[in-house]
Amino acid sequence: MSGTATSGGDDDRWALEANGLGKKYRRGWALREESFRIPAGRVCGLVGPNGAGKSTLLGMAARLVQPTHGELRIFGRPVGDPAAMPRYAYLGQDEPLFKRFTVAECLRMGRELNPGWDQEAAERIVREGNLPPSARIGSLSGGQRTRVAFALAFGKRPDLLLLDEPMSDLDPLARDEIGSLLMSEVAERGTTVLMSSHLLSELEHMCDFLLVMAEGRVRMAGDTDELVPLHTLVTGVTVEGRLPDALGAHTVVDVRTAGRQFTALVRHEGPFDPTWELAEPSLEEVLLAYLRHPEAPALLSPTAVPGHREEHAA
Repeated sequence: MSGTATSGGDDDRWALEANGLGKKYRRGWALREESFRIPAGRVCGLVGPNGAGKSTLLGMAARLVQPTHGELRIFGRPVGDPAAMPRYAYLGQDEPLFKRFTVAECLRMGRELNPGWDQEAAERIVREGNLPPSARIGSLSGGQRTRVAFALAFGKRPDLLLLDEPMSDLDPLARDEIGSLLMSEVAERGTTVLMSSHLLSELEHMCDFLLVMAEGRVRMAGDTDELVPLHTLVTGVTVEGRLPDALGAHTVVDVRTAGRQFTALVRHEGPFDPTWELAEPSLEEVLLAYLRHPEAPALLSPTAVPGHREEHAA
């Protein structure tokens, strides 16, 4: 994308940009006045435990939840700007489809509600799943209904696709099929995806950008190939039952001990003891460490920081 910011207009560099964004309910904060951005053209995994604020963020992007503080922009425009609405599509966990509609009637509804509707693309997605146009939604399996929901989403031709765990209730075969559909459509159109999921192994294969949340805060954000290499798995021996002082030279995200041996995931910030065994962690190991320890210092790459001087063009 090569668009630049204009006064109140589109900015095609950043699919989503939050500045001081927060949502507070009576029970407390769901999102605590956070600032971050997601470049256009990425598949971003939205990761966090239940109650972390993921659905709240997606709901605010889809105008289903009103922020208490701050601002959220889609391609440079406030989410409330009517010009922003055609640029995104939202697909939630419940996949709200009319059960008495046929597949063909669902696509007709999409065509009549969306001026930029791509009937050919929607029909192709349905046809590749061998779904009869006359089949009623209520008679379809979970995977088939999800395919129809994706046909409606992609038929809108969105620049940003917001997914709130739409594949969480699918069996492994259906999940693999829908995941392949998603990635092929994204590759063909260059669509930006913000996808919430608890399946860390799935994210490792599909996502090139991360937004990790816990307790209503952003704990980690940025390109996966930037974030993961900043961490090292260190294995060594404790000293009189304590972790060695040299470990304090690094930011320790997670540490576990077994007898005299310790294994720590650290953000390396200096030399390592030559007696330690070092290894590069997987994305899943890094994510699990931050999910176990939401108190760990946040890590945002320059790409994910609003206002950073580096103008990263996607």
